[in-house]
Amino acid sequence: MREQVKWRIRTDDAFGYALLSEAIEVLLADDMTTAKSVLFDYIDATIGFEELSQQSGLALDSLRDMFGPAGDPRAADLFRVIGLLQLHQGIRLEVSTAA
Repeated sequence: MREQVKWRIRTDDAFGYALLSEAIEVLLADDMTTAKSVLFDYIDATIGFEELSQQSGLALDSLRDMFGPAGDPRAADLFRVIGLLQLHQGIRLEVSTAA
């Protein structure tokens, strides 16, 4: 199943955008477990952990652990990663009030 999701992220920009947006939405809804899982797959399918490590200045193992099941990312690191993912995807996510 994960391989299908990764393939779709790589081949469908709209799906990748929607998945990244969903990860941020569930993060804001305080579902860290789901957000980390989705972000792990998203990172793995797009920028990759090695490139993200280089761009973020965070250690490769720390990044993988951060988004793993037992990970507990610091807010500063999480927002740094989200910012880099937005740049990589060529998007800018915004928070707005529900109508």
